[in-house]
Amino acid sequence: MSAPRTLIVAPAGKMGHEVQCVGVAERLGATPVIERVSLRPPWSWLAPHGPVPPHLRPLVATDADLVLASGRQAIPLARAIAARPAPRPFVAVLQAPRIDAAAFDLVWANTHDRISGPNVIQSVTSPNRLTAESLAAAAEALSARLPDLPRPWVGVLVGGTSGSYRLDPPDAEALGEALAGFAARHGVSLVITPSRRTGEANIAALSAALRTTPHFLWRGEGDNPLMGIYGCADAFVVTCDSVNMIGEAAFTGKPILAWPLPGGRAKFRRFHEAMVAHGAMRWFDGTLPGAAYAPLDATGRVAEAVRAGLSQRGKPALADGPAAP
Repeated sequence: MSAPRTLIVAPAGKMGHEVQCVGVAERLGATPVIERVSLRPPWSWLAPHGPVPPHLRPLVATDADLVLASGRQAIPLARAIAARPAPRPFVAVLQAPRIDAAAFDLVWANTHDRISGPNVIQSVTSPNRLTAESLAAAAEALSARLPDLPRPWVGVLVGGTSGSYRLDPPDAEALGEALAGFAARHGVSLVITPSRRTGEANIAALSAALRTTPHFLWRGEGDNPLMGIYGCADAFVVTCDSVNMIGEAAFTGKPILAWPLPGGRAKFRRFHEAMVAHGAMRWFDGTLPGAAYAPLDATGRVAEAVRAGLSQRGKPALADGPAAP
């Protein structure tokens, strides 16, 4: 039993792309080599359609068994590796590549991206690094960190202003007031983590609205409790702007309440509709849902497809990586 020698190609500074690839590699039991690419003009202008920049050309000859690529700047290199004659690495692209998917061995994309093909797999949520083991360990650590916060806990995951949504202090205050009433009505405590996009003014408005509510609000001191919240909370309230946080929460199989923010785009609406249809999410209405659903594990789906592709090429059987819930 062996893990594939794996090269990850992702844009420098784009952790979302990298995390998806690392999650798949870890599920395969692999310890990947990560190449963070940074393209300058004119190469950055031409991606994903242009050629491989000179400084990346040596990587075309990689001896890896598996190449996982994500992000527009990574596509020229991934395409060049996939165009090599056999034997060559198995090349999988995570997220819509913006060029013909047939250029690669495998493409994964979100359902709301609406791409298809014989080598394309889709899922509502995205690959991530969550495992049952990592969440259990994080839950234990967070429980020890907050020994006096009454149970049960509801996790609150707050995003912020983006290209599609807006979060201003009045919106944060409205969220805080709704959460205060929700916590009092259901006898729960709130464990809250903001994102990098939330902003200090919004955090202050949220905190003020919750001043009499049992809660913990992470303000950047110590480790981010996000993983522990996934492990400890009995349900989640998540602002609707964050596909990643909603998708990660859905890995647990626990109920998700989405909080609406001003703004939106068609692809977000498609994502929300798919989450509601699966039974993983409903819009915040002040009630506390109790029904569980089948956890959404996109990482496992992609890893299994990669494992099958490598097996067809005569690679040795792969060891399973960490477990899903």
